[in-house]
Amino acid sequence: MDAYRTLLARLRYKHLLMIATLGRQRNLHQTADAMHMSQPAATRMLGEIERAFDCRLFERTSRGMLPTAVGEMLIDFADNALARLDRCSEEVHRHRLGGRGQLTVGAIMGAAPDLVAQAIVRLKRDRPLLQIRLMGETSDQLAEMLEQGKIDLAIARYASVIQHNQFDFEPLGNETLLSVVRDGHPLLDGPLPELSRLLDDWPWLLQPVTTPARQALEKEFEDQGLVSPKDVIECGSIFAALQLLQKSDCLMVMSESVLREHLGMGVIRALPLNLGRALPPFGLMTRKDSLPSEPARAFAELLRDGAMTL
Repeated sequence: MDAYRTLLARLRYKHLLMIATLGRQRNLHQTADAMHMSQPAATRMLGEIERAFDCRLFERTSRGMLPTAVGEMLIDFADNALARLDRCSEEVHRHRLGGRGQLTVGAIMGAAPDLVAQAIVRLKRDRPLLQIRLMGETSDQLAEMLEQGKIDLAIARYASVIQHNQFDFEPLGNETLLSVVRDGHPLLDGPLPELSRLLDDWPWLLQPVTTPARQALEKEFEDQGLVSPKDVIECGSIFAALQLLQKSDCLMVMSESVLREHLGMGVIRALPLNLGRALPPFGLMTRKDSLPSEPARAFAELLRDGAMTL
């Protein structure tokens, strides 16, 4: 405990900034420039930090300054601490200007059109001065942002088994996945070929392999003894994927809630393919052993209420 207190007494904000910047740049000269200091001063500061930890944190190599195992851990710590400090500073600033705090939410797009949007509207109705930031990403990206403290909570799925140790999870609902093509697609004329032929003969527009939706889809192919599509475009952007779909002969599997408006306009059409059955439920994800802010707790309660009516 004494060593821990001594370390905290020696470690300063500028030290955390040095570690995080050097972790990104992997170059001491570029790190010094980014921190508006001379390279000798940056070298001295790195020496101070390594003496505080009594070990080397970076090794000089032909590829630049590479972190040691302890260095990697300290980079993660510095990134998380700086992200939380930035958000705290921003919230304090808003309070001084007469605001009422900030809430940053991450959500998979399949949950955003219905559940998340409804909860945000209800929360803003009660708290008009609360600043809400909504970030739509894939589950794997949201888990990383949640771990780094860049968002207060996530509406997502577990993207890996290890995340059970990092986050608490409360199921809220599931997505209905549809297989779609552009209006006028050749597959809309006549009977639909077998899935194996579709995988072999047609291009597919799919989410990245790191996403739970893609992994569930690949599992279904495997269970049916089929191989993955040969011709694939991977796209993590919903907007870009919808644009690509309308300009190509790709098949795409995506949440019905995201596709609903485009289906209603008639620019895309659903195919009679039953894919996505293995997709696990999405839910409310929060960091373990970390008490969410009061706005985050209020938002979570609205999500629970909304999930009961879906």
